[in-house]
Amino acid sequence: MKIDDLNWQILNHLQQNARESFANIGRKIGLTPPAVAERVKKMEDLGIIENYGANISYVEAGYQLKAIIMLRAFMGKLKPFLDKVKTYQEVVNCYRITGNENIIMEVILKDQSHLEKFIDELIVYGECRTHIVLSSVVSNAPIKKSRGSK
Repeated sequence: MKIDDLNWQILNHLQQNARESFANIGRKIGLTPPAVAERVKKMEDLGIIENYGANISYVEAGYQLKAIIMLRAFMGKLKPFLDKVKTYQEVVNCYRITGNENIIMEVILKDQSHLEKFIDELIVYGECRTHIVLSSVVSNAPIKKSRGSK
């Protein structure tokens, strides 16, 4: 499905506030609420809209640290790690990547002691490089229509 301009407008509104009513979106872009609902349903069915969620402050949820951890898996340890990583509560995002490292993870931790224990669990799978996040410059930026698209 090609995403037309109206669908992009709907997606922009939903990315800013997934709880915005179809009536409100429709008023802003010139469609009826049922027309907005139909377009949203079609984009959901096609997998363009994957899910809806809430952004939660890790600090307000009781975590002091956010870190980026890169893992370079030891020979034969990547597959076991890919199974294990799904069980770690600390991991909020994990990607398999190209380059020197195999894995990059975004993790949240209670404190430095928690970080140390978590790294101790990881080092059986490979060599880790840890970066503490000081602040967020861009976070959950909306996906927009590419500039080259018509």
